[in-house]
Amino acid sequence: MEPLLERVAQKLARRERLTREDAVALFRAPDLIGLGRLAGQVKRERWGDRAHFVINRQINPSNVCVLSCRFCDFATKRGRPNAYEMTIQEVLARCSPELREVHIVGGLHPDWPWTYYLEMFRAIHANFPQIQIKAWTAVEIDYFSKKFRLTVEQVLRQFQEVGLVALPGGGAEVFSERVRKALYPFKIGAPRWLDIHRTAHQLGIPTNSTLLYGHMETHEERVEHLFKLRELQDETGGFMSFIPLAYQPGRTQVVSRQAGATEDLRTIAIARLVLDNIPHIKAYWVTMGEEIASVALQFGADDLDGTIGEERIMHAADAASPISLTRARLAELIREAGCTPVERDALYRPMEPPEQTSEIPIVACRAES
Repeated sequence: MEPLLERVAQKLARRERLTREDAVALFRAPDLIGLGRLAGQVKRERWGDRAHFVINRQINPSNVCVLSCRFCDFATKRGRPNAYEMTIQEVLARCSPELREVHIVGGLHPDWPWTYYLEMFRAIHANFPQIQIKAWTAVEIDYFSKKFRLTVEQVLRQFQEVGLVALPGGGAEVFSERVRKALYPFKIGAPRWLDIHRTAHQLGIPTNSTLLYGHMETHEERVEHLFKLRELQDETGGFMSFIPLAYQPGRTQVVSRQAGATEDLRTIAIARLVLDNIPHIKAYWVTMGEEIASVALQFGADDLDGTIGEERIMHAADAASPISLTRARLAELIREAGCTPVERDALYRPMEPPEQTSEIPIVACRAES
């Protein structure tokens, strides 16, 4: 084992936290397999051979957005050929009895009234009571607060009353003012994103966290992002998971190609080692592809997200992954990684296994604290 990894291994054995300097050095360490072994051991100490997934659907009610971010291929303006706006009935048509979670995010719509959003949640909850609603990035919560002249707490409380159980982690991008000014200058930055998640945690709403990587950010900026998340988690304990999102170049030409598999695995592994207080690290198959996501389960990840149903945002940027996966395929990917599939809900509570419809067994397990 190279000296850097040996030093990190000794720190881990002593239960010492990694420093920013450690994390930056790990991004440049040549021994990727050794790094993966360290992160895999940390994952196994927490989760054993288990890897999680959820039967879910992503719903993006509209791609019409008041912002124009340089890095985004999804958002558009009303009247353009690719613009769409869903009615509540169209949202309901995308729900089904087998779903455990809907993940709802979209453009910052210029005209929809506050009642539209509340009625959407009421309709989902009334027609599909088994579905947990995970919805709205911090960017959207900020927009609702400003547009409808409500505090962030009022926005979150009203959504709680109609069925919201968790926030996704999107909209964080990378916590760098340099990058924000270059790629999304009209979008909220790190202080506001973190404060909205802090407020959610104080209200008892668990949230997720993300990092968009592989565009113009530096390794130092990635590391600073991780440490800001770790610091908020020390304060609130409200993050359930961390999801590294590989940037999809699409037609924006911010970069000419997507980050490679080694960068995906390195980012997963370092996240697992640095974020010692966030329970779950997700290998998001939509951005890194099925096979690399499966390999990432041996590099510190313990979750593959879910079936998705219809992913629009990354595929607007020409993501090469499928639009959706089946329960059986997710379980197969987990088995291929030498792990045991554990079906969960939106809050990472294990579900009872369904009647087996394939030769791939899915197990339930007790929840971890």
